[in-house]
Amino acid sequence: MFESLSEKLNNIFRKLKGRGKLNEENIKDALKEIKFALLEADVNYKVVKDFLESVREKALGQEVMRSLTPAQQVIKIVHEEMVALMGGKCSEINLKGPIPVPIMLVGLQGSGKTTTCAKLARFLKNKKHRKPYLVPADIYRPAAIDQLKKLGDQIGVDVYLPTPNEDPLEICENAMKKAKMNGYDTLVIDTAGRLHINEKMMNELEIIKQRVRPREILLVADAMTGQDAVNIAKTFNEKLDIDGVILTKTEGDARGGAALSIKAVTKKPIKFIGVGEKIDALELFHPERMASRILGMGDILSFIEKAQEAIDKERAKELEKKLRRSEFTLEDFREQLRQIRKMGPLEEILSMIPGFGQLKQFKHLKIDEKELIRIEAAINSMTRQERLHPEIINGSRRKRIARGSGVSVQEINRLLKNYAQAKKMIKRLTKAGKAGRPFNIGGFFS
Repeated sequence: MFESLSEKLNNIFRKLKGRGKLNEENIKDALKEIKFALLEADVNYKVVKDFLESVREKALGQEVMRSLTPAQQVIKIVHEEMVALMGGKCSEINLKGPIPVPIMLVGLQGSGKTTTCAKLARFLKNKKHRKPYLVPADIYRPAAIDQLKKLGDQIGVDVYLPTPNEDPLEICENAMKKAKMNGYDTLVIDTAGRLHINEKMMNELEIIKQRVRPREILLVADAMTGQDAVNIAKTFNEKLDIDGVILTKTEGDARGGAALSIKAVTKKPIKFIGVGEKIDALELFHPERMASRILGMGDILSFIEKAQEAIDKERAKELEKKLRRSEFTLEDFREQLRQIRKMGPLEEILSMIPGFGQLKQFKHLKIDEKELIRIEAAINSMTRQERLHPEIINGSRRKRIARGSGVSVQEINRLLKNYAQAKKMIKRLTKAGKAGRPFNIGGFFS
């Protein structure tokens, strides 16, 4: 989402660092460039103005101007102000109060509201150890109820099934009664949306709010719509007094203006971001981590969290033992590859590593997600004996593996050669007494 903005800001900071000592003119020029970069990212004009004024005031202070590293001081100030702009700290969902706790999701059609309901229910079930109950209160959009039922089945969460005569308010009230009787502790209510905001929709939502009294009202907004998402958030907040925003489709080519503007305009925090189409692609929104990613500082905490979720601890321990005994096979390598792919798109994962943004400026450094698929396909085309003992793979076997996996014989040769080199390196490291770790999979076909 922030790739273009991040690249522009890093170029600006690179120029600042190259100047050594800064003067007032240098800082003003840099702030002017930052202004254009933020406006191009579709950040609200008033938000940009206030943000730059705050940065300017601190950047021109004596503490910065007399510093031995003034450029780094300016970057630090920009980072701090960006964190403050997006809310300062992670805003957790409020689940306090008598159960079942109702959580009401609102928004326009096309924002991904129904899918987000299921994602949120999965989050509550897996991360918060709740027993959620999905409530389909959208009786207007064709197949909305069926969609939520299918998603509920997918994540193992029960869904209230309304009768044909129930209206949205009755659905919510009857679902609340059923939740109390059956021990559900959280209701996730999928309300009706429209193609645009209208009075009828808002009146229905206000009635549901008054009768159900949701603990939280969360607006689902599409990051791809930029400033429209901010305006929609403002209108919903004025009518319903929302508690927060879930920003969807942030994995697309959105310029990021909504994420940087919503909190400043509505005074309500972004609580979650949707980072993909898969049912597990919902993350808590951390302003500090997001600001670090935008400024090319990486996001190690999110990287660690993703790794902990994706990597099986028992298998990791077993692999470590194998590495220590120099028994690392292609089967082990395939298992590691699968666990890495479970963490998400490779470029997104690598972008969490500090300094990776700067490496992307080198044209020869390409991140090819398809390479991982080709490597796994090649290993899958081998027999178990071949995966355990790659040294038996002769010319005819290489041709068979290449045909079966759809890659060239040359790529199979490179894979085996790089695997052999990696195994030798593991052996040297273990002999030197260093702990064995899974090796970087990049370049096995290069």
